[in-house]
Amino acid sequence: MTGGSAGRPDRESDPYASTALPVPGPCASTQRALAECHRRAARGPLQPEVLCRHLNRALAECVVTACCPDETEAVRTLCGSAGTALKRTQCQRARIDLSLCLEAHQDP
Repeated sequence: MTGGSAGRPDRESDPYASTALPVPGPCASTQRALAECHRRAARGPLQPEVLCRHLNRALAECVVTACCPDETEAVRTLCGSAGTALKRTQCQRARIDLSLCLEAHQDP
């Protein structure tokens, strides 16, 4: 990657093209939007972390939901609001289950 001014990549290069992995079908459009946002950010005064924050979060949520749909739904259901001690325990268990599911999807 060739550096542009202020340590930013050249406008024509895509710093994520060689390192980005394709994401599952339902998340592909969000990934493309995030890559485009990063390209636009390279031309403007705002850092990609600021300008593209909403798309970064949307892509992360999409990938997590695509990988572990049941566990993600359990966390949303059980951890969405405060509740009884039982609900807090169930929320904690749901978060652990989601972490284990995501870990199982990681490369060794």
